[in-house]
Amino acid sequence: MKNSCNKFSTILAIIAVATALTAATAAILVFLEKKRRDDKELEHYLDCSIQ
Repeated sequence: MKNSCNKFSTILAIIAVATALTAATAAILVFLEKKRRDDKELEHYLDCSIQ
């Protein structure tokens, strides 16, 4: 019985780690995309203000 519980806990831990890594990766990608968009918008603003 204890071995079965141990396997279940291990599987749950693996799923939790995978979920955390997926969430962290998604957050990083969203952050980088927003930064890229902001940089592009700033560049456009500067180009327009120089003219």
